[in-house]
Amino acid sequence: MSNDVPVIPHWIDGQRVESAGNTAPVHNPATGAVQAHVALADEALIQKAIESARAGYEVWSETSMAKRQTAIFTFRELLNERKSELAKIITAEHGKVLSDAMGEILRGQEVVELATGFPHLIKGAFSENASTGIDVYSLKQPIGVAGIISPFNFPAMVPMWFFPIAIAAGNAVIVKPSEKDPSASLWMAELWKEAGLPDGVFTVLNGDKVAVDGLLNSPDVDSISFVGSTPIAQYIYETSAKNGKRVQALGGAKNHMLALPDADLDLVADQAINAGYGAAGERCMAISVVLAVEPVADELIEKIKQRIANLKIGNGAHTPEPDMGPLITDAHRDKVTGYIDIAEQDGATIVVDGRDFTVEGHESGFFVGPTLIDNIPTTSRAYTEEIFGPVLEIVRVQSFEEGVELINSGAFGNGTAIFTNDGGAARRFQHEIQVGMIGINVPIPVPVAYHSFGGWKASLFGDSKAYGVQGFEFFTREKAVTSRWLDPAKHGGINLGFPQND
Repeated sequence: MSNDVPVIPHWIDGQRVESAGNTAPVHNPATGAVQAHVALADEALIQKAIESARAGYEVWSETSMAKRQTAIFTFRELLNERKSELAKIITAEHGKVLSDAMGEILRGQEVVELATGFPHLIKGAFSENASTGIDVYSLKQPIGVAGIISPFNFPAMVPMWFFPIAIAAGNAVIVKPSEKDPSASLWMAELWKEAGLPDGVFTVLNGDKVAVDGLLNSPDVDSISFVGSTPIAQYIYETSAKNGKRVQALGGAKNHMLALPDADLDLVADQAINAGYGAAGERCMAISVVLAVEPVADELIEKIKQRIANLKIGNGAHTPEPDMGPLITDAHRDKVTGYIDIAEQDGATIVVDGRDFTVEGHESGFFVGPTLIDNIPTTSRAYTEEIFGPVLEIVRVQSFEEGVELINSGAFGNGTAIFTNDGGAARRFQHEIQVGMIGINVPIPVPVAYHSFGGWKASLFGDSKAYGVQGFEFFTREKAVTSRWLDPAKHGGINLGFPQND
C-alpha cells in the first residue's frame, strides 16, 4: 500500500474508525490512478460494528415518531443543500459524469422524502367489537438491525433505496458499500450525525466477502437488503434465509426495448442512446437489447450510428461535461470487451466497435467506447448474459409476438420497454410481458419512490421489492392484539353461583 494516498475508514458508533490490516485500492476510473485505499474489516471489527448497531437500535426504536421524523427532515435538508459535494465524490470514484451523479442523488432523495411521511405508513389498524366486547388491532414495530449491501454503480442512490425507510421505522442500519467506491456512504454517515441521529443507528462497514458473510451469519442482524449480480443475489438470499433473516436481494438484468414499425424512430434512437450508454451502461435498468420489428432495423441502426458519432467520452469531472465516462475498473473494462469478442466470434456484426478506445490525456483510464452490435445470435452468451457496459445489441424480429416471446423466455425479468403509437399494442404488452418494471415509450422505467422497485425471475430474490409501501412492510413486523376489557357496569361484584348462559 502506498503511503501517499489516504485510507478510507469505517463509521462506527458515530465516528470514523480506522483499522489495521488489509485494504483495497480505490481508483480514479478516468485516469486509472489509485487515489485512496479503503480499510477492509476483519471479524473483530465486524462484531464491533454489529454491537454498536444493536445498541443504537435499542435507543432509536424507543424514540418517538416525532423525533425520528425531525431527524429525517433535517437529513433531507442537509442533503439538498450539499448534494453537489456528494456528486463530486461519486464522479471521482465511480467515473460517471457529474450530471448523472446528481441525477442519482435526486432519485435517492425521493425515498428520503417518502420516509419523512412515515407515520402514516406504519400505522396499525383497529377493529372494534370483532366479537362482543372484544377489540382486535395491529401494531407495526421495527425489526432490529438492517444490513444493506450496496453495489458500485449507484453508491448513493441504492443505499437510499433502503436506509431512509429502515431508519424511519425505528431500525438501525449497517451499510456495506462497494469497496470500489465507498466514500459516498461515509459522507452520508457524517450528514446523519449532523442531522441528530443517535450514534450507532447508521454504521458504515467497509469490507469484502468477509464483511458480507459477517452480516449474513450474525444472529444480531435481522434483515439484509442487497443489489448486485444475480449469482451474488442468490447467494445472499439463500444464506440469509438459512439464518432466519428477512431478505430482499435484487439481481441482474438483460433489459429489452421492443420497437414496433409504427414507432417514432428518432425517439427510439434517442432513447436507445440514453438508456444504452448512460453511465457507461453500468445500470441494472440499462437497455442492452433493441428488438426491432422489421422492416425498421436498418433505418434504426443508421439513426443510432449517427448519434453515437456525436457522443463525447471523457473524464466525468471535466468541464464541459462529456456524455459518458469510464467503467469502474480495468478488470470490468476487460470483461465488457470480452463480451464484444464473444459476439464477434458467434457471428454478430460489430457496427460500432468500442474496444481499444482511449481518451487523449487519459490513456490509462478504464474506457470502452459506445458499441453497437447487429445480428447478435440469441444463443450467444453476449446476448443471454448481462454485460453491464456500453454495449447495445440489435435483434431483428418479424412480429410483436416474436419480440414478446424473446423477452419472456429470458432468465431475467427486471425492466423492459415498448415504443409504439398503438395503445392497444402497448396494453397487450404490459399484460403479457413477464417483467417487473415496464416502460411505454419510456426507456428506463424506474418507479417513483411511492411505488416499489424490483423485477421478476432471476432479477429478484426474497420477500419484497425496494422502497414504496413494500419497503415499509419489509422493515416492520406486525403484531395483532386481541383485547377485552370488562364493563364494570355489567360485570361488577362477586357472584359465587354456577355459571349460566343467559
